[in-house]
This record gives sequence, C-alpha cells and structure tokens, in this order.
Amino acid sequence: MQQVHHRTTTVRGHEIFYREAGPADAPVLLLLHGFPTSSHMFRDLIPLLADLPHSPSGGTPIRLIAPDHLGFGRSDAPSAADFDYTFAELAALTVEFTEALGIDRFALYIQDYGAPIGLRLALAHPERVTAIVTQNGNAYEEGLGADAWAPVLALIADRTPETEEPVRAIRSLDGIKWQYETGVPAAYRDLLSPDAWHHDAALMTRDGQDGIQLDLIADYGSNFALYPAFQEYFRTSQVPLLAVWGEGDEVFVPAGAEAFRRDLPDAEIHLLPTGHFALETHAPRIASLIGDFLARNVRA
Repeated sequence: MQQVHHRTTTVRGHEIFYREAGPADAPVLLLLHGFPTSSHMFRDLIPLLADLPHSPSGGTPIRLIAPDHLGFGRSDAPSAADFDYTFAELAALTVEFTEALGIDRFALYIQDYGAPIGLRLALAHPERVTAIVTQNGNAYEEGLGADAWAPVLALIADRTPETEEPVRAIRSLDGIKWQYETGVPAAYRDLLSPDAWHHDAALMTRDGQDGIQLDLIADYGSNFALYPAFQEYFRTSQVPLLAVWGEGDEVFVPAGAEAFRRDLPDAEIHLLPTGHFALETHAPRIASLIGDFLARNVRA
C-alpha cells in the first residue's frame, strides 16, 4: 500500500500544506479542492489512486499532489488586509506551488473553487496540462444552480452589509452540512461522515476567515467573465476531459457536466447518484474511472 505524505512548501513566504502519494517519477495528478474544504476532501481518493497499479484491475502509476489553497485547510491564512484574495492570485500561487515542487506537466482534478483556479492555470500554461478530471467543477453558465447562487450573485452585483449576511451563512456549520447532504439519496446517506463538515466548519472559524471568504465569493464574478476563454481553451486544445459529477448537486447542476461536450465532443461524462461532494459516497467508483481515463490519455 502506498503511504500518503503530509508536507509543506513555501510560496511567496507563505507555508502551503499538501498531501502527496505515489511514485516520484509517475505522471502527476494535481488535485485542487473547492469551498469550504481543503485537501482533506481527497483523503479517501488519494490512497485508492496511489494503489491502482497494485489492484486486481491494474492501472497506471500516478503521483498525487493535493495542496490546500492559501486561506484554506492547513495552509497559511494571511488576513484579507495582507493578501489580495482573488481567484487570479490563488491561480498564480498554484502555478508557483507547482514550480516550487519542480512539476512541469500534470493532469488536473478540479472541484468547485478548484475549477476556476485550475482552468486559469491551464489558460496561462496550456502546455503543462495533460488532461482534466472535473468533479462538479463548472465552466458553463448552465451549470449554475439558480437557488444556490442567488445570494452569491446578489453579493457580486452589490457588496453591502445586507448582501454579505446571507453569504456568511454558507460557511456556517449548517450551511456546510447542507452542501454535503443535499442531493445524496437515502441509500447513500449513511456513507456521509459527519467528521467532514465538522472539520471544514472548524477551519472556517479561524481568525480572519470572514474577510477571506467574503472577498473570494465577491470575486467569483471574475470567473464568469473567463468562461468564454475557458471554453475556447477546450476547443483549441481538445484536452482529454473526464467529468464525474454528483447529479444531485444543487450548486453545480448536471447541465454543467453535459455542457463540456459542446466544446470537447470526446469528453467522458459520468453522472453519479450523489451530491456536491461526490467523493464522500463514491470514491471507489471515481478512482476506477480516473485510473482508466488516465491510463488511456496520459503517457507514463
């Protein structure tokens, strides 16, 4: 069994925490988490993928690297007064993180916030990206769930104390639990570990998180502005893409997964009977799909 290592590196003077497993000389899968979690969301997937070559079904060795974005998880979290929390800056930090680790080619796993961060990286350095796995990681307007996005769109349109307050609820314990449970059928509910949302909620109470998270959510509109560029990147690169999507997600709805085929006709789309955090219930299935996809599309 491959062991998972818990490490840190320094980028621009900030300590970035990351999880790593797999052979050092294997093709890299860079796993980029979403809101409001961290690399903790990959705690089940990483060992499964690291052990794929040793499983009965075989597979291709993979090196897994999963950082916590600045301001999240166990990475440093400078205050919003000391760091410009925008998606452009988080993407630039991610580029510098890969360079600090000496990684110049990798496949991407993108989920939620990880999608605009990873796709901005792909726009800046398309030659570095070998393939994309998107798990409820959106790049199309039709992927936005209307009800879930209403308070966020109101904040983006006009940031005031009145529009900030409903958005604060999204990172409360109840708001985070909603993201984990919504859209998960009864048959899979008992696979959800309460540890996951309590872990995320605890880290969201750290000093400075109010300003950090409000700044990022308010900046999300900058990602919408880049959707045409992301889609042009798909069309021109024809990057291999696998979508493994919780079809019950009310934040990024299944239409967002299906939309990838508009620009990537060969995109492989799998809608799974679960919600926004599909790994909580379907990690083995997702690991199997990723192993097969990378074996066919990424050269060892």
